[in-house]
Amino acid sequence: MVIVKADRMPRKRTYLMCPPERFAVEYAINPWMDPDSPVDAELALKQWDLLRETLAGLGHTVHVLPPEDGLPDMVYAANGAFSVDGTVYGARFRYPQRTAEAAAHHAFYVERGWHFAEPAEINEGEGDFVYLPTAYGGMILAGSGFRTEIGAHGEAQEALGRPVVSLRLVDPRFYHLDVALAAVDDSTIAYYPGAFSPASQHVLAQLFPDAVIADEADAVEFGLNLVSDGRHVVINSDATAMAAKLAAAGYTPVPVELSELKKGGGSVKCCVAELRPSAQGRKLADQDV
Repeated sequence: MVIVKADRMPRKRTYLMCPPERFAVEYAINPWMDPDSPVDAELALKQWDLLRETLAGLGHTVHVLPPEDGLPDMVYAANGAFSVDGTVYGARFRYPQRTAEAAAHHAFYVERGWHFAEPAEINEGEGDFVYLPTAYGGMILAGSGFRTEIGAHGEAQEALGRPVVSLRLVDPRFYHLDVALAAVDDSTIAYYPGAFSPASQHVLAQLFPDAVIADEADAVEFGLNLVSDGRHVVINSDATAMAAKLAAAGYTPVPVELSELKKGGGSVKCCVAELRPSAQGRKLADQDV
């Protein structure tokens, strides 16, 4: 049962995004990608700009990572790393088409003084990691099954000093955790049970009895690939039913159109990495870049 709170409070966030100036669907590494379906590059950039402006308009800081030639998926900035309390656990991509993205993210963080933990295990950053700072004293939910190896979960726990709960994804349409589950505030999640193994469903039900439960239609519309500040939930405009469920739970949906970015298998969250500095490093994260 979802607990409805009248006082859902937003928290100022810091984000990293990469413009889709090189975006194209040139190969297929997830079920949503079709190289025969053309991308409108101009429209993709307009939609991305609107997403960035929406986040900034809600009072959040948005940094921009420059795109690089030959990396058409760099727009999906969430996959490049995962940060908690000033430490960054770097990505190591599953597919060779995306491998070089990790170096671009590494350079961004190191140049700005973040502590960077190099990965030995294959993982795709916030695509498969979700941080809940006030749930059970601070916990990480981690996905495996398609992109991130289970060994990365233990590696992330050692690097970040937070307990990690492993969840197994079983539906290839939901190849990353962030298309099957989302943090809607610092201790509450929304998720689609059918994306997970029966055991993982049981774990989620035990840990989060007040979760917002999505159905298959919500997930297929990328309704869980969202970004929330604890009150305002920026969500794909096609996911109207999911937006209604979030509104019923006391959140404020903020729809954005991302039809072109969906062609690569991503939506709002895929385009946005959250930067989580230490208390001492918050000024560093918010500096002009």
